[in-house]
Amino acid sequence: MDSKGHLHSLNKQVDFSQNPFIAIWEVTRACELKCVHCRADAQTKPHPLELSHKEGLQLIDQIYEMNNPMLVFSGGDCMLREDLFELAEYAVKKGMRVSITPSATNNVTKEKMELAKKVGLSRWAFSLDGPSPKIHDQFRGTTGSFHLTLEKINELHELSLPLQINTVISKYNYDHLEEMAELVKDLKAVMWYIFLLVPTGRAQRDACISAVEHEKVFRWLYELNKEMPYDIKTTAGQHYRRVVLQQKVREHQLDKDTIRYEDTIATDYASKVDGLKRAPKSVNDGNGFIFISHIGDVLPSGLLPIKVGNVRENALKDIYRNSSILKELRNPDLYKGKCGVCEYRTVCGGSRSRAYAVTGDYLESDPYCLYIPKIMRNS
Repeated sequence: MDSKGHLHSLNKQVDFSQNPFIAIWEVTRACELKCVHCRADAQTKPHPLELSHKEGLQLIDQIYEMNNPMLVFSGGDCMLREDLFELAEYAVKKGMRVSITPSATNNVTKEKMELAKKVGLSRWAFSLDGPSPKIHDQFRGTTGSFHLTLEKINELHELSLPLQINTVISKYNYDHLEEMAELVKDLKAVMWYIFLLVPTGRAQRDACISAVEHEKVFRWLYELNKEMPYDIKTTAGQHYRRVVLQQKVREHQLDKDTIRYEDTIATDYASKVDGLKRAPKSVNDGNGFIFISHIGDVLPSGLLPIKVGNVRENALKDIYRNSSILKELRNPDLYKGKCGVCEYRTVCGGSRSRAYAVTGDYLESDPYCLYIPKIMRNS
């Protein structure tokens, strides 16, 4: 690729019809927090039918066999899973990249952080949804959560463990994002992982930011990414990829003729220019991304609660590769409305989880995208 952004060759594409880029395992649904947006509607105690230790090891084996994708232990609060670090150590010894996303509670002790480092976890993620106790604690439904999170982050730094900060953008914090960006910098995070709220679980639609606000956030993130020392990644914000490409064209870093939206150049180039270190093709629900629940149910993502199988009944690879629902999700030509005719559909594709949450149809258009496709403007 030259200085003007022309591609001279393409890297080999990852075939997401066969293997995911990332697998999320909800190791437990138990959690002591009461977050107002919780997609899992987490409970205080573990489910009696939670995957056992033996089943967990078998699941890790199955995930590893699918071209060794990134593995994230999620929840609920993964720290309430008693064998968490045994499972993590097993995966790391197989050569897997493993991250955990615990809730910032007193269950996170310095001893457990030391154990995480010893085991070889690649990253530790804490959620921080506001730059102040008033905003964060309201969002998390727990007084004192903000200060406790900062305390745990300081302990993490003492052990030199890489920090990722997760933030859900909603009406609660939309007016405070610049303060959040500075706080993430001050806390020396290596990545700011941003989730655009999807109204599922406890999350309500009136807490979602508007389509116009989504667009403003994406343009702001594009500029922010140029100056901040940390990486930025988005979830349920697929249209950020379209914004990045548009901005690159405006800045003459990318010629319009370079982007042939219907072929692999667009999807590959999006991964190279957006600075988010994402997969070499647009990951979406069920397309490079797969979620396994605490009881073994397989979902396109945690935000798209449609069961496509269960690992107690079928092998994960068979579910992922053969599910008719996942096959539909991987085919942008099946998308409806403006997403179906959009020239960016192979790069973006819209949030399938948000489309489902709002319309009841995972193939419908993302209702929080402002963009009007070229074909609709010319008709």
